[in-house]
Amino acid sequence: MAISHAIETGGIIVNQENRFASLAVFVLALAAFSSAQKMMDAPRTVTQVLDHSVTNIEHEFTPAAEAMPEEKFGFAPTNGEFKGVRTYGEQIKHVAAVNYIFGAVILGEKVPVDVGDESGPAGMKSKAEIISYLKESFAYVHKALATVNEKNLVEPVKSPFGEGTVTRLGLATSVSAHCSDHYGQMVEYLRMNGIVPPASRM
Repeated sequence: MAISHAIETGGIIVNQENRFASLAVFVLALAAFSSAQKMMDAPRTVTQVLDHSVTNIEHEFTPAAEAMPEEKFGFAPTNGEFKGVRTYGEQIKHVAAVNYIFGAVILGEKVPVDVGDESGPAGMKSKAEIISYLKESFAYVHKALATVNEKNLVEPVKSPFGEGTVTRLGLATSVSAHCSDHYGQMVEYLRMNGIVPPASRM
């Protein structure tokens, strides 16, 4: 009965064992908070910053791509000035193709898949194939970003579009910018079909 005996204080019975347990929980919680705060305060690397930026848009873009039913992947707006615009599925394939192009230049290698004329494989039509192509393109971009560091960040590399050079920093930030551009268009496509984009449902 060493610690587990109860003591009476001011008419209230206080279990000493419970008091010690509560104190221990408080100390552990405080230590965990302190550790988390130190991790938040620690400076992040260039690789982490760029990768986090792509992850953010990936977590909006991919669920939006998946939200449209397969029978609507051929949808393109017609009410207004929309002549020649990409269909929903074509929007996704284009983004994936450009992801691969950017990633390949960052890595300094040949594009590993068929990217068409920045439009993706012409024969790729099913939703499953297109979503897989998209997800694999993001995985490839993350692989590329893992090689970016303070030393090669602004080192000139051959532009994937025409003459001249660009930097890995420019390409890395272009991934997020390009995805965001087409995400905005896809949001309109979804809403025209009565679908609220997943990122807007919270």
